[in-house]
This record gives sequence, structure tokens and C-alpha cells, in this order.
Amino acid sequence: MLDKQTGEFTQDKGQEVMESFLKSYKDIDVVIAENDNMAFGAIKAIKAAGKTCGPKGDITIVSFDAVKAAFESMIAGDIDVDVECNPLHGPRVAGIIEALEAGKSVDKIAYVEEGTFYAKDAKEILPKRAY
Repeated sequence: MLDKQTGEFTQDKGQEVMESFLKSYKDIDVVIAENDNMAFGAIKAIKAAGKTCGPKGDITIVSFDAVKAAFESMIAGDIDVDVECNPLHGPRVAGIIEALEAGKSVDKIAYVEEGTFYAKDAKEILPKRAY
């Protein structure tokens, strides 16, 4: 690992951090962004620096969230893989909170179904996505 720094979960800060890294390190192979917005910013900085990213690019991009725009970015060839952080379990969590507030017992463990998605499959999967 060459470095790590927060992109504050925003596209602008992700771009700023990536611009700094590109100035400091000549040979960056992989960028891991903890959310899609930071990945989008990093991609913008990488392209502005004249480099490429994605499955056929200079820099591998791994991101987290797996929102529709990230699937579009995978299809465009900019993101290699995106790991889901599923927001659709919010109503289930709200139900758990309501049950606890009402004095009811709940299961101590509740698993959230999430996936890992690769650029090669993004075009097929995108139409099935809820977010």
C-alpha cells in the first residue's frame, strides 16, 4: 500500500485526494474507494492526468456501494469491481428498532444480502438493480 487518505465520501474530495496521490506516486496500480462517490472523483482525476482506469486501464478501481451510476461506470470501462452496500434493508432495521422500543425481543444476528459485481457482468445486471 502506497498511501491512504479519506475522501470524506464525496466526489470532490475523492478527486482531490487522487490528484495528490498521482503527483506523489508515479506507479499506482489499484485504487480502493470506500464508496462510489469517491471512486467517481478518483476516476475524474485519473483521466485528467492522462491515465486510464478500469479493466483495460492503467489503474484498477475497486469501489463500494454498487449504485446504478457505478454500474454505468463499470459498463463504460472505468470501474473494475463494485461491492454492494445494500440500502434496501432500511425498513427491516426500522422494524427491529420499533420492536426493541416496544420491549419485544429480536434476533441478535440479522444478515444483509449483498453482492460483489464485476465490470464484465454489469450490463446484464444493471436492468435488475433497484438502486
